[in-house]
Formats: sequence, C-alpha cells, structure tokens
Amino acid sequence: MAALGTPGGTVEILKKYNFSFRKKYGQNFLIDTNILKKIVDASCITEQDCVLEIGPGIGTMTQYLAKSAKEVIAVEIDRALIPILEDTLSGYDNVTIINEDILKLDIGRMVEEKNEGRAIKVVANLPYYITTPIIMGLLEGHVPIESITIMVQKEVADRMQTGPGTKDYGALSLAVQYYTKPEIVAQVTPACFMPKPKVGSAVIRLARHEKPPVDVDDEKLMFSVIRASFNQRRKTLVNGLANDPKLGISKEKALEVLETMGLPSTVRGEALSLKEFAQLSNLLF
Repeated sequence: MAALGTPGGTVEILKKYNFSFRKKYGQNFLIDTNILKKIVDASCITEQDCVLEIGPGIGTMTQYLAKSAKEVIAVEIDRALIPILEDTLSGYDNVTIINEDILKLDIGRMVEEKNEGRAIKVVANLPYYITTPIIMGLLEGHVPIESITIMVQKEVADRMQTGPGTKDYGALSLAVQYYTKPEIVAQVTPACFMPKPKVGSAVIRLARHEKPPVDVDDEKLMFSVIRASFNQRRKTLVNGLANDPKLGISKEKALEVLETMGLPSTVRGEALSLKEFAQLSNLLF
C-alpha cells in the first residue's frame, strides 16, 4: 500500500474499499504530509500522552499520532470507514477505534477509563459544519484536556483568536479565550485535501489555561449573558439582555449595571472584552 497522506495512497485505499464520500459528514481527507507533521508537532505529543482523535477518516493522521503517543482513541461517526481504519491501523496496538458520534459520547467517562482521569490531548481535522458544537462541548463539558489542536475553516480559526470590536468577534471567541490560549500554527490551502473544500483552512492550537484569565462568580450565567449579547448583533447590549426571557433581566437593571461599569447605554456586545463580560455578569447576578 502507498503511504497514506499522499494523493496516491489515499486513492488506493478508497478504491480498495469502494468508499464514497458522504456530504452529510463533511469529509475532506488530508493528502499533504507536511501539514500532517505540522499538526502532530504543534500538538506536542509525547510517549506519556493519551490522545483523542475526532474524525480519523481513513487513519492518515492516526498513524502519525500512534507513532508518538502512548495511546490514541479514534472516534469516527461513519460506519463505512471502520473496516478501512481496522486495515490501515492494524499495525498499531495502541489505537482504539470507536464508531460513535462525538457529540453523544461521554468523553469525561472515557478519559476516566482510558487515562485514569488525567488530562488528554485532542487532535482533529474537524468537519466545518460541526466545528463549534464540538469545541464548545469539549470546553464547557470540563473534560480534562491539556490542549486541542485542530484543523478548522480559516474563518473559524480567525474568530477564535480575535478581540472586541471586530466583525468576527463573538461567543465562540470569548469561550475559547476564557478556557484556552489560541494560536494559529499553520494556514492550509484547499489543495491539501481530497476532495478539495471550497474554502481555506487553518490549524489552531488551544492550550488550556490552568486558571481562567478572569474571575467570574457563575461561569454558566456569564455565557448566557454573552450569548444574549450576540444573539441580535445589531441591537444594543441593553436590548439584547432585556429581550432574552431566560435571563429575566429588566432594561432598567441592565442600564444601571452599565452605568456602574462606566459604559454608555448604547454600547453593543461586540465592544466588551472578556474581563468586562465577567464584570457585567457578576454585577447582574
């Protein structure tokens, strides 16, 4: 078999199993060994590490991870890829393949069983349509994770590390920056994939903070405030908060808190930093 991670090797294995790409899973397999090496290098995997790989596809990156890590848990939703993975990964005794939807998997329990509750590293080439739910699930679920190194749509990577006052800034930026330190480590062109996606990609590494960079009394409430603030971007922050029935905040209360913070009544959510959202949340509740 030709090496996976090359166009020839990928075509060979797909033909062998008569595999057809399924649009609903957003499948784009990496066919550039330089990018594969960059992802593995950026994830800083050692022989002590247990790695969770989301969406291994035909096992291209899994092979690279298995050579560096103590153990790799590869979670693949597409049943048609399981026989291929069993074939391409048959030479590695430190890989466990799980045919499951990552959003339905109890990752905390899996980490407890596989790594005795110690922090794992997550590596993934994520389907674009499901990037945000997966990342939010990993971060908000308080799964013991040391870092997340992922390939995502370039636009999403930019959104994760941008600051207040930009059009890309939103709830995802704030969540990622509250839990982690984001750093884009590589830009990736469509030509590095099979089939080619219509947009550029980027590899971003999210290193988990030992302690969040801001003090907040109730994390969950802060993120409810953040979501309400960005739900109607064109509206003022006051209207966004008052219009959210789940929060139960009056316009008067919202205005009073903004005044305490020295912010104008016309301010929009996109103008507030993470520190200001933490302060806002603490004062509101």
